Amino acid sequence: MKKDEPIKDLARLIPYISKLRWRYVGGAAFLLFTNAFALLIPWFMKLAVEALQHPAGARFSPSDCALIIILLAVLHCVTRIFSRTMVLNAARVIEFQIRNDLFRCLTRLDLSYFSTSRSGDILSRFSNDLTNVRMLAGFGSMSMINTLLVYCAAVTLMFRIHPWLTFWAILPFPMMVFIVKKVSHRLFHRSLQAQEELARLSSQAEETISAVRLIKSYCREEYFEQQFGKTAGSYLKHNLRLARLRGTIIPVMAIATGSGTLIVLFMGGQLVIANTITLGDFVAFSGYLAMLVWPTAVLGWILTLAQRGAASMSRLAGILAAEPTVVDHPDAQPVTSLQQGIEARELRFSYGDTNIIEGISFHIKAGETVGITGEVGSGKTTLLRLISRLLPVAPGMLFIDGRDINTTTTTSLRRLIGYVPQETFLFSRTVADNIGYGIAGQQSAEVIRKAAGQAGFLEDVEGFPAAFETQVGEGGVTLSGGQKQRLAIARAVAGDPPLLLLDDPLSAVDAGREEEILNELGKFYDGRTVLIVSQRVSAFRDCDRIIVLKSGQIAEQGVPAELYQRGGLYTEICLKQQRGREL
Repeated sequence: MKKDEPIKDLARLIPYISKLRWRYVGGAAFLLFTNAFALLIPWFMKLAVEALQHPAGARFSPSDCALIIILLAVLHCVTRIFSRTMVLNAARVIEFQIRNDLFRCLTRLDLSYFSTSRSGDILSRFSNDLTNVRMLAGFGSMSMINTLLVYCAAVTLMFRIHPWLTFWAILPFPMMVFIVKKVSHRLFHRSLQAQEELARLSSQAEETISAVRLIKSYCREEYFEQQFGKTAGSYLKHNLRLARLRGTIIPVMAIATGSGTLIVLFMGGQLVIANTITLGDFVAFSGYLAMLVWPTAVLGWILTLAQRGAASMSRLAGILAAEPTVVDHPDAQPVTSLQQGIEARELRFSYGDTNIIEGISFHIKAGETVGITGEVGSGKTTLLRLISRLLPVAPGMLFIDGRDINTTTTTSLRRLIGYVPQETFLFSRTVADNIGYGIAGQQSAEVIRKAAGQAGFLEDVEGFPAAFETQVGEGGVTLSGGQKQRLAIARAVAGDPPLLLLDDPLSAVDAGREEEILNELGKFYDGRTVLIVSQRVSAFRDCDRIIVLKSGQIAEQGVPAELYQRGGLYTEICLKQQRGREL
């Protein structure tokens, strides 16, 4: 990683901070008052000592000085509360805004991004990395402002008391800065490694919890415990390395401040004995030097926060900087109907260097029901994803209603589509909420009930204890595989879409229930454009045409009966399934 990359990543915080600049300005102002009151205390201690030594010429009596010190301490506490509240609250708001921006970015990114990212890693960025950034924007920035103010004011006042004593008192500090600078770069990289290990640990925990039923089925508990233990051990090792590095900073700070104190005691004492400075000056000087101890010690903590924040921000930047590959063209227009159907012209698509679809052409008329089948990995699912623009399409290859799909707005296109993906996902809500998911704001009991009936799911729902208000559990854990698929079909048809894309929708449904579902869906197909991807040829009963894919190309297409008579790949698929049923 280049040295300037952490700075560039931290620069992403500037827009968030600038929106709340008045809070930071207000917090800095209160910090200024806080330190002003604190810096006045040693000065009045000086005056009190001098009043005790020379009562006749003193402007303030010792009792007056004591009352003023008490008042200054109270004002110091009050302004400190306001400074902390303003800056720390601003950091909470920044955390809130970044979290929203992260989620917004994730919802706009394409399937290609999520295919290379683990959900546990993304969740780790939402929690641990955001916490580090909040700490940097809050405690880190506040401590840095406070340290600068204290150093500037205290050193100035010390210089006024005795310049050479000030020089010798702060002489160890450059050594401290030099060492800290050497440590900071390594601290950043170790912080980044620790965060990456935490992301791995979160991903493994999330994956294990999601697959707990499968793990128990195969009695693999001990294996996964060992794997988790290895990952947790690696995370511990990286954190211990980070802790050891951080641990070297505090002693350096202590040596610097301790050396300064010893110098002041030795040289300052001699100056008092020689009457070069008064005892009151020595007390005030020692008070100001003591005020530098905490800001100096906290520099190590600020450095740690800065490096951890930079490491975390660089991880968050991976999401914030990610660009979707499917974007609307500036001149894109909404598509409101599907009168001319779908046309592909030498359509091609590849995942990296792997070609999935290689130059296929077809035209599906509006209102036509088309089945798509073929061997595993032939590009069936990818084709449906291209039609729904879940994957990017090169210009001039795919047309919807006579227009290049890239000239249509993504939102308007997807509103025309009812999509049943190959892998069914259900939200941890009620059956009704899952069916009506795609028609939010327009849900009605009649529409949801009708959709359940069209998917052959109504009888099952009525058998549930709470009917449509039954909670399906996380990922639909309370439902069988077939019930999940039928619920997904109901969700797709509930919005009454003119284009229906079904990706292997009946793979988990038994033959008897399949007949019922096909009868109901056959009524729904009327007047709609339907594409059905399936390995089971029985799903193509109501199809006007079949497209058979092989290695990303169209092997054959035509009316089901004619295809069967040709004796090609479709015939082979039919005969294989027929023999399977007979066995």
